[in-house]
Amino acid sequence: MTERDDPLWEVFVRSRRGLSHNHVGSLHAADAEMALQNARDVFTRRMEGVSIWVVPSAAITASSPEERDPFFEPAADKPYRHPTFYDIPKEVKQL
Repeated sequence: MTERDDPLWEVFVRSRRGLSHNHVGSLHAADAEMALQNARDVFTRRMEGVSIWVVPSAAITASSPEERDPFFEPAADKPYRHPTFYDIPKEVKQL
């Protein structure tokens, strides 16, 4: 099996500065353990991370940028989700 035959993995790294994992790239690996080790070697060479996630690319489902307006339209019709819908008491200094 060559590298191109190996599954594609998406790599997410949590840096020392942040709390969330950020997508940093992709790589091919035969299994999850190898993907994790390769991700460590490739994406955290300078000790940039404290945690790594590897996810098979085939397992990711995403919305399409072309469908942005119809996909997110239902969220726009709910004004109660926005703080402008509510009266803020005078005692509240900051939200």
